[in-house]
Amino acid sequence: MRLQVSDLQASLGGARILHGLSLDLESPGFIGLIGPNGVGKTTLVRAIANLIPFEGVITLDGVAIGDMETRARARMLAYLAQGAESHWPLTVERLVALGRLPHLEPFRAPRPADEDAIERALHLADVEKFRSRDVLTLSGGERARVLLARALAVEAPLLLVDEPVSSLDPYHQIGVMEVLRAYAGKTRMVVAVLHDLSLAAHYCDRLVLLNEGRIHADGAPRDVLTPENLRAVYRVEAKVSGEGADFQVQPYARTE
Repeated sequence: MRLQVSDLQASLGGARILHGLSLDLESPGFIGLIGPNGVGKTTLVRAIANLIPFEGVITLDGVAIGDMETRARARMLAYLAQGAESHWPLTVERLVALGRLPHLEPFRAPRPADEDAIERALHLADVEKFRSRDVLTLSGGERARVLLARALAVEAPLLLVDEPVSSLDPYHQIGVMEVLRAYAGKTRMVVAVLHDLSLAAHYCDRLVLLNEGRIHADGAPRDVLTPENLRAVYRVEAKVSGEGADFQVQPYARTE
């Protein structure tokens, strides 16, 4: 999978959010989109998912996303929105099974391959024990993992997730990051909006740091999360230490 974004511009409510942004991403890989609130991270993933109007070009394997047939695009990419919710009294297993809809022919029962994909998603997201529960009876964090399982069940080459760990305790934050890392594996691409810089540094292959709708830095976590970049973009002083799996980012003071 190759995702190319060229001269992307997008506006919301009359305000320009993205300013001529260009990216070239290739699988396999776990890419983190980072930056302060309001710099365009969510707008970028929504544009890639073809959910908002934009100017410029976004292609998957050379095909413009707007030119793809809807079901074909839904098989190519899965999207989990920030704060996604379920408002219907479905069992967890039924909700996760909705992720297979792009693969099903109309009025046809799920195939064994679909059932296997659902089982893999339940297992990966660690929600197997909830399979018969009404999703509305689960806690917010548990529902977040179920909705992640629905996105995983698509088994799309590209998975877009917006703040997937924001409502979770530390144990399940680490668990979700491990799931996304495993999902990317050797063949897929995951693009995630993240705010926890240490988690992003530990699990992502590549970080894209946005600032005011433009790319400020792009590369390996150690090259992006420098004290200079954190000072310029986040307006914080931070201690950056360690190497490899021990790499840590600890903001400790505001600069203004």
